[in-house]
Amino acid sequence: MSFFKKLRDRMFRSSDKIGEGLDALVETAPAAAEPPRPGILGRLIGAEPEASRRVLDDAMLEQLEEVLIGADMGVDTALRVTANIAEGRFGRRVSTDEIKTALAAEITRIMTPVARPMPLYPSRPQVVLVVGVNGSGKTTTIGKLASQFKAAGKTVVIAAGDTFRAAAVEQLQVWGARAGVPVLTAPEGSDPASLAFEAMTKAQESGADLLMIDTAGRLQNRADLMEELSKIVRVIRKKDPDAPHNTLLVLDATTGQNALNQVEIFRKLADVTGLVMTKLDGTAKGGVLVALADKFGLPIHAIGVGEQIDDLAPFDPEDFARALVGLDR
Repeated sequence: MSFFKKLRDRMFRSSDKIGEGLDALVETAPAAAEPPRPGILGRLIGAEPEASRRVLDDAMLEQLEEVLIGADMGVDTALRVTANIAEGRFGRRVSTDEIKTALAAEITRIMTPVARPMPLYPSRPQVVLVVGVNGSGKTTTIGKLASQFKAAGKTVVIAAGDTFRAAAVEQLQVWGARAGVPVLTAPEGSDPASLAFEAMTKAQESGADLLMIDTAGRLQNRADLMEELSKIVRVIRKKDPDAPHNTLLVLDATTGQNALNQVEIFRKLADVTGLVMTKLDGTAKGGVLVALADKFGLPIHAIGVGEQIDDLAPFDPEDFARALVGLDR
């Protein structure tokens, strides 16, 4: 199964998905006089009957805004997208497919500048610090990325730096065993910075290409978390002044607009260089990814739609946009 088909099939299982909302825009158009039937030529070329169209007026634009806001695109982004769709179309009769196509094109335009794979550098090891709140899919994402990098011929080391959650360590060990990647651990409650330093030493000695460091995500006490992350950065910079080379923020799509707050927080806690969005299969509100791109402009490296290794893939803005609005590829 292609990743697009998986994305299209899984992304929105709930009844409030954008595609159905857009269908309803035209279906609930105010009653009008009986439209003329398409002529012979129209039928031959598959022209749509006028009944399946609606005048793009203020009322329809307001409903479109509500659909986009309901999909967690955010008020500012929804208004901007709607205004762009109205340009050149206002007052015209439009079909659902025309609206979907225009919306997909607008979303693709917003997302294209941020769709970038995680950069790989000649530094060995390239240190990838992975941050995010507990439950965001951070640990699973590290395992999937490590497995994919290993399959691409890279040597990878994982440091289980969330030393306060035994479950996170065990999960990483499972992924490490599956991918054939070593996972360095420390006793529960140990200093994560000490583990990071040890992992950096071992990665350098072994000539590893990548060192991926998991971190805690306890936002209840941000001061403690900030100090913990700062300490990790300080100790690995004793080994490499340019580390970490990437700081990935993993976000859970099901948190909706709260994802924007998490980006704000983690940009202050750590120098976030890119985003990974998980659990797009568990929400009808994937529009938050559009809001994130529009507001922050941070690179989006990958998206996830499930638990399997191939359920995490590089972010493709056009595929995402078409899946979001319910269009085929």
